[in-house]
Amino acid sequence: MKRKGVFLLLMIAMTLLLTSCWSKKELTDLAIVSAMGIDKTKDGRFHLTLQIINPGNVAGGMQGGGGSQSPPITIYSASGDNIVEASRRASGRISRRLYYAHTNLVVVGERLARKEGLNTLIDALDRDPEFRNTSTLVIAKNSTAADLVKTLTPVDKIPANKVLKTLEFTERKWGENVKTSLQEVMKSIESPGRGTVVSGFRLVGNAQQAQKLDNLQESAPAATLRASGIAVLKQGKLVDWLYGKPARGTVWILDKIQGTDINIDWAGKKEAIAYQSVRQKTSVSAQVKNGKPHISIHTRVEGDIGDMEVPVDITNPKVITKIEQSVRKEIKKELRVAIERAQKNKTDILGFGEVVHRTRPNQFKKLKTEWNDVYFPKLDVDIAVEAYVRRAGLRNKSFLSGVKENQK
Repeated sequence: MKRKGVFLLLMIAMTLLLTSCWSKKELTDLAIVSAMGIDKTKDGRFHLTLQIINPGNVAGGMQGGGGSQSPPITIYSASGDNIVEASRRASGRISRRLYYAHTNLVVVGERLARKEGLNTLIDALDRDPEFRNTSTLVIAKNSTAADLVKTLTPVDKIPANKVLKTLEFTERKWGENVKTSLQEVMKSIESPGRGTVVSGFRLVGNAQQAQKLDNLQESAPAATLRASGIAVLKQGKLVDWLYGKPARGTVWILDKIQGTDINIDWAGKKEAIAYQSVRQKTSVSAQVKNGKPHISIHTRVEGDIGDMEVPVDITNPKVITKIEQSVRKEIKKELRVAIERAQKNKTDILGFGEVVHRTRPNQFKKLKTEWNDVYFPKLDVDIAVEAYVRRAGLRNKSFLSGVKENQK
């Protein structure tokens, strides 16, 4: 009898503890948001543009009855005095609950980023328990965030994935862009004396054409999305755009280069040899001399020869040494250009202040209030570069060298 009482008590306890799926969310009741665009209207309100996935169209392609086609995404937008109000107002335009757990892209319009900055909108995104801080943040270059979010893209059915994959591969292969999460932006803004870098994206072509299914039915789409430079943020506001060597030099100093191509001159011909970096590591150290901070940068690069447009005897060790010296000189030049550009903007996007803070925390307390405007622009920086050629592809002897010999 006692055992039966214990068993009954155990069953009652299990009934109370096992409450089943009390917080379940049916997929048919959710509108999965893949990307969010944030702009500011002329009357000062936030304009939210939501890219919502059409699950059936993504799974089975763009299909529909009677020969019609439906896009893989649907766009809903609304405005409000803040991000929360705009999101709530958008719920009046859709028959499902907005679900932000899969929102992996946030696009901010250039006008909003330049005039008001990101600080006012980050709090709402960070406060929402459903929204992920790992979402990637980009800034729309020369357009609104709405135009980017509304663009239909070929190959990748969901446009948000197109942006994310483009950033991932261009960072890996070229190095003039950097994939930055919302969490990383928050840390940079909160860090004393630190600037922030965020990749830019732009719409190439007609914005109206980009929203039509006809744009996906052409082998060469009339409108598409493209990675475009690096945005420099000071205290959360956009102050400059970096392209080319300043952009790549910045990514290099931040030690986020995964791979790139360095072209060097040879035998009087411009950019005659292509050097492909394979492994690279950059370290930054700081010292304080006579009350003034001093920065040292050391970069080590290993790579392969990818292309030679002039006859070169790379079996000669002296030639390889000369190529390595030219690569070092070119990389050092790019790093110097990036530093000078950051100092001109009076924005420490390179993280030198953090290095000084880690090395000399007590002394940095005296410098941090005027770091960007006084100390950083006059900072002395030493650059040391090591570059090595490891391989030459499938051939040692240049094809052009063979052609030249046969013509003699």
